[in-house]
Amino acid sequence: MSVRVDTRELRQFKEKLESINTDSLLKEIAADLAARLLRKVKKRTPVDTGELRRNWQVSNIRLFERFCVVEIYNSTEYAEYVEFGHRLVRKTKNGDKKFIRWVPGKFMLTISTRELENMKDRIVRRKVEEWL
Repeated sequence: MSVRVDTRELRQFKEKLESINTDSLLKEIAADLAARLLRKVKKRTPVDTGELRRNWQVSNIRLFERFCVVEIYNSTEYAEYVEFGHRLVRKTKNGDKKFIRWVPGKFMLTISTRELENMKDRIVRRKVEEWL
């Protein structure tokens, strides 16, 4: 008695694995994560004049040996104050500054990053499965 096993699909799978360009896979995953983070940050950004929301940007993806780097940033000069909070001061009649109150931060990037951190493993796993 003999058993025949068709290994064509297994061989095709092996060839596909060997042909995967991991750099492009990493870049695709990083771009997807950056786009998701950008959407979350923009949604969370308060709209006063709209300038702060419009100025969120994504850097180019940089590949290193073991990781990928992509930055989300805002070049608006007051972005850091909205993110982390700031003191509200007024000038008095004699020119001194008087502390009025603390304006709490919105933490739009901080909170969005934490949310994405909780989802990233699932997103990466799905992207890798799609590639396979």
